[in-house]
Amino acid sequence: MELPKAEQLIAEMARQLRPYLPNKSALVGIHTGGAWVAERLHAQLGMQIPCGTLDISFYRDDFSRTGLHPVVKPSHIPFDVDGSHIILVDDVLYTGRTVRAAMNILFDYGRPASVTLAVMIDRGGKEVPICAKIVGANLTLAPSENIQLTRDERGELSLRLKAVS
Repeated sequence: MELPKAEQLIAEMARQLRPYLPNKSALVGIHTGGAWVAERLHAQLGMQIPCGTLDISFYRDDFSRTGLHPVVKPSHIPFDVDGSHIILVDDVLYTGRTVRAAMNILFDYGRPASVTLAVMIDRGGKEVPICAKIVGANLTLAPSENIQLTRDERGELSLRLKAVS
């Protein structure tokens, strides 16, 4: 399967996001891939409110099964969440558990006016009722396949298909 180019998907997401940008709109990316995508969207959309980031490591409902990731990054929300229109950004939507955890964290910071989910790739396979309004591409992957967003030393983003072991 030939994967789409990451930058093309981000451009498509930016096109879809423009109508969702009322006053007090803010982007929040989920570490790590979602934060990279949010940074690119923030620049392309010329947004004024600084971009936020979330690390959901301790909020996952499968934490006891999967353990702690080797690198835990701090969450950073540099704006008032109360009353803001949050655009929550992730790279790949699969089971929905990451997004559910991210929403729990967001509500720890305050009560947003709205939360809109934007993802680069929706690969299907939901386990919880989470749906993205903004989607760069829908891909159908086998359960034995995984898609990963990577960033090289120059900051270029690319998608990689991996077999799950």
